[in-house]
Amino acid sequence: MTGRVAGKRALITGAAQGLGAAIAAMLAREGARVALADINRAGVEDLAARLNAAQGPGTAVALTLDVTDAAAWPAAIATAAEAMGGLSVLVNNAGIASLGTIESVDPLVWDRTMAVNVDSVFHGCRAALPVMRDCGPGSIVNISSIAGLIASPAFAAYNTSKAAVWMLTKSIALHCAREGYDIRCNSVHPTFVRTPLIEELGRGTPEEREAKLARQIPLGRLGEPDDVAYAVLYLASDESRMMTGAELKLDGGMSAM
Repeated sequence: MTGRVAGKRALITGAAQGLGAAIAAMLAREGARVALADINRAGVEDLAARLNAAQGPGTAVALTLDVTDAAAWPAAIATAAEAMGGLSVLVNNAGIASLGTIESVDPLVWDRTMAVNVDSVFHGCRAALPVMRDCGPGSIVNISSIAGLIASPAFAAYNTSKAAVWMLTKSIALHCAREGYDIRCNSVHPTFVRTPLIEELGRGTPEEREAKLARQIPLGRLGEPDDVAYAVLYLASDESRMMTGAELKLDGGMSAM
């Protein structure tokens, strides 16, 4: 299939690398125009140039955005909507990993984890809804984690932040439905995915670290960025028009144990 999101106009946060870059490339290949938002300006400019070369001029635009800055969000939404002629898809992907138990986690790390992983989703959705209402059908996709559903003693802040994204997603979905907005909201819950984020998890060489993580997954392998990108593609498309307030687990069987 091609053109699964033709005519959609999507803003993706954390788009300079990892999951965000894969999601942006997938949506662009399937016909969407994409606004690439990241604090890493050089990274999104490079990706935008590559997507425009591959998919045609005007496919992608690069935006500088600190997702924790509430005051920056309305301008970013307005800039993206002006560049693309509206906004119908918001992918809240920006996130950080953090280690620490309830006793060992630094309070500053806790605060930063909440700001990047949770507050950014709140600010983004709040700023985007007034624009998305006029560009339906719309879809908000929040990237949570299987760590938002399954706890670990060593991920106190990360578990909490991703669980908050899961429940915030449901609240937004119900709000949009009650208000009669043609906007759906769903969350995606990946297991360990081969991105720079897993460099923060565990010790040893990259190979040793990946092997240790893979042993925790029933399928015996890490996820790839495109595994998540395909899920976002489905949720961004009208194929998922009856899906809202749901969680899509890409966990290799972890939650089935």
